[in-house]
Amino acid sequence: MMLLSFFTSSLRLLSSRWPLLLYAATWTTILTVTVAIASFAPEFAFVSAIYSSSPFSKGCETEGSVRVPLDVPGEIICMPAHVFGKSKMDLIIPPVFAAAVVAGSACAVRAIGLWGYN
Repeated sequence: MMLLSFFTSSLRLLSSRWPLLLYAATWTTILTVTVAIASFAPEFAFVSAIYSSSPFSKGCETEGSVRVPLDVPGEIICMPAHVFGKSKMDLIIPPVFAAAVVAGSACAVRAIGLWGYN
């Protein structure tokens, strides 16, 4: 009997706050998608540019080398493929970048004032 009254009171409490929960879930989803796009877009662009079937990677004459773009448009450098491996920094940089994006998104939401006063 006590368990039934607990579920009933919990359901009543959640149903009265349903709009607020939906609002929080919506903004959590938007911020999560923003972080995912901001985190993976640069990595996806770089990997697709140096992937062996990419037209960009065809310019190196030495087998086993990868064409890497420089800051100047049209300038490239060919580097050995073994240089592009995982490092210990790969474990640190993505979470720090993701945290910065989340903090920036939260500050943007707060600055814009995307909440209502009821």
